[in-house]
Amino acid sequence: KESLMQLMEKMLEEDVASNKAIGRFGAEAIIAQPDAPEQVVVLTHCNTGSLATAGYGTALGVIRALNERQRLGQVFCTETRPYNQGARLTAYELVHDQLDATLITDSMVSALMQQKKVSAVVVGADRVVANGDTANKIGTYQIAIAAKYHNVPFYVAAPLTSIDVKRASGAEITIEERPPQEITNIGEHRIAAPGIKCWNPSFDVTPASLITALITDHGVLHNVGGELRVADFVARVSPA
Repeated sequence: KESLMQLMEKMLEEDVASNKAIGRFGAEAIIAQPDAPEQVVVLTHCNTGSLATAGYGTALGVIRALNERQRLGQVFCTETRPYNQGARLTAYELVHDQLDATLITDSMVSALMQQKKVSAVVVGADRVVANGDTANKIGTYQIAIAAKYHNVPFYVAAPLTSIDVKRASGAEITIEERPPQEITNIGEHRIAAPGIKCWNPSFDVTPASLITALITDHGVLHNVGGELRVADFVARVSPA
């Protein structure tokens, strides 16, 4: 029992340390952007904070690190339909941390980038493969497309443990499909017309060409010529 507890405590310490390293590397990367303002404005999607990790967070860890450096101006978080992790979880963490945070619907992202000065998008990842394609919560791909059009840097924050170099591209990632009730219902209350069909993938895959950089707990891998050479990066930075 004691050894199991020690193992669990060690895992907790390692995860928090990993998250804080991601936060540090990510904050430094955003601050180093040529046109980075003194107070950066960040958009994030889904939940990547203390409620999704052992503590601190990945993408939300980057936001927290920016705030610790007094370089965070404002955070926008998407509600993250259909399960609303952004509205239920990320918004809670941002309010808890007393950050200047604003909740938007997923369909407002392009308008936000058009009308507000968004400095960077930072999202997490469920899986990153060898060519840099990244699977994350549904809606991430369309945010990346909007960011590309509006010249907003798009960062993915994830530990090395989320990288699978055995898969060559995002085409090899299996996407889970969730129950239709997540779309048709709010709690126990149905809001959609009876008889309507639903398509409810839990994740989507963002091509590496849309990703400005991959922020890991071992450093930052920047996109060069439309490519993220993830396999080479992992081979270089992985502990021996």
